[in-house]
Amino acid sequence: MRLIEALQSPYLLGDGACGTALAARGYTHYPCDFANLEAPDLVLDVHKQYLEAGSQVIETNTFSANPFRFMGQSVDFRQVNLEGARIARKAAGEESLVLGAVGPAGKPIEPIGGIPRTEFYEAIREQAEALAEGGVDGFLLETFLDIEELKLAFAAVRAVCDLPILVSKAYIEDGEALSAGLPTRCAEDLAKLGPVAIGANCIVGPQRMLDLVRMIADGSDLPVIAYPTPGMPQLIRGKVAYDASPEYFAKASVRLIEEGAKLVGGCCGTTPDHIAELGRQLGRASFKVKARRPGQIKSEDRAPVPTTDRTPLHQKLKANQFVTTVEMDVPRGLNYDKFLANIRAAKEIGVDLINISDGARARLRMNPMAVCHRIQNEVGMEAVMHFACRDRNLLAIQADLLGCHALGVRNILCVTGDPANIGDYPSATSVFDVDSIGLVRILSRLNEGLDLAGYTVGLKTGFTIAVAYNPVSLEPELESDRLKGKADAGAELIYTQPIFDVEHAEIAVEAGRRYGLPVFLGVMPLRSSKHAEFMHNEVPGVEVPDWLRQKLADAQDEHSALETGIAEAQKLAAYAKKHAAGLYVMPPANNMEAVRRLMEALD
Repeated sequence: MRLIEALQSPYLLGDGACGTALAARGYTHYPCDFANLEAPDLVLDVHKQYLEAGSQVIETNTFSANPFRFMGQSVDFRQVNLEGARIARKAAGEESLVLGAVGPAGKPIEPIGGIPRTEFYEAIREQAEALAEGGVDGFLLETFLDIEELKLAFAAVRAVCDLPILVSKAYIEDGEALSAGLPTRCAEDLAKLGPVAIGANCIVGPQRMLDLVRMIADGSDLPVIAYPTPGMPQLIRGKVAYDASPEYFAKASVRLIEEGAKLVGGCCGTTPDHIAELGRQLGRASFKVKARRPGQIKSEDRAPVPTTDRTPLHQKLKANQFVTTVEMDVPRGLNYDKFLANIRAAKEIGVDLINISDGARARLRMNPMAVCHRIQNEVGMEAVMHFACRDRNLLAIQADLLGCHALGVRNILCVTGDPANIGDYPSATSVFDVDSIGLVRILSRLNEGLDLAGYTVGLKTGFTIAVAYNPVSLEPELESDRLKGKADAGAELIYTQPIFDVEHAEIAVEAGRRYGLPVFLGVMPLRSSKHAEFMHNEVPGVEVPDWLRQKLADAQDEHSALETGIAEAQKLAAYAKKHAAGLYVMPPANNMEAVRRLMEALD
């Protein structure tokens, strides 16, 4: 094929950023793939500009042309891709080469995120079909951070046709991460798929790309792709901008070819001027490509990653010790004297752990990481931090988890979180890049010593990974499936929602046995009939049985109702001691007397 033959030449000059060039010409509809239908002449002009600048290979304007990036917008994706390929083919003629640009979903796919793998596979397959019909010479799968997503995309494209496929991963700019050898490992792994070239694009400028090219060249003998940005971006008047000159970009990019890159172009921020200058530099430069010697760095030569001691909670679970934990409501604001006094009281009566929620019901409270840190340092009591996915994107999730680990907050209860629009600030934006299953996966990766992009974090973290389970869910099959997903992702402990009936406790214990996980039974001493009705009717996922609500309603006064609530909770606590791994107490209004009474039931 023409593309494979072209890759035998000393080098090939690619194009630059299509979106940047379109924006410079006044097209601002996002994603810029819309232009294939709305402004085809403008897209054609951009391709011609790059070809006139010297590009031998151009990409279709289809990087984002999948349904996940166009979420909520009505568009014919097949037509966007088909027209993208046709426009590029028209510009290139038969003299130049056209690569069908295929990018990632834009949101995490399973098992980290909520996009089903089957849906992603089908979307990429349909995209590849349209691009192939439009006349591309091959495909460039580019800017993938997740290597597993890249592998799935490769399989989807290969299922459509046998045109050549080039793969390019995006690597975060981090010298320490690069020194750990990730690009080499990825190149070794990706070469097994059968691409015709492997490389890197986006995020980093030509200097850092030089390190990537060296390492990718060491991991495979396939041609290497290098599409750097002009440098580091900055935000000017709300828009991302790059200020590296074409001259600097070109001189630095010539070195990429010297280090072994075969196909060199530019990513975000590069323009026809950058490509034209690179072409001029290559035309007059006297450079020599270094000899390739793949396989210099071997996996067995790398030092093992040190491990972290596991938490006391984890050690108790391994030793089959019964554990008691109490969830404390975090006060609004900064006055924590009474709150810490209650925790000291819990410690005195023998409670093992304190659970701290993460903005439950989307209420404004102090960050639970700070609260847990204070508890462990000021009270000397182990804490479990509830970690919600609502407020954090993938970057913030991993950053906060590394911060937790550094502060010694290493027991994490993974929760998806309540949407922001039900809480104190209804106009706040919920993120939900991942749900609780994805969060478990992230923690498991960190316990292996890696972040989601595959970079080492320096040591294997020591998180204890807990998850939630509701035995009275309105959708029991879905709840069971999600629990299995959490177990498969690496969960080590199950917490239940508050349970008010032994029958429901038995369901939870059985679920734990099914997946080989210890269970902490959630128990809440009800204080009145009004409290019971509120929990049953207004709190999602909670069921207070009819008989208990009636029993509380028949109580003579509030004191009698509270005694009834505590007595029933004591029965469940005794059941937990006999059949579960722990007791998870949720005392209303931080009622420490109720906690003390439940602890007595365990003796």
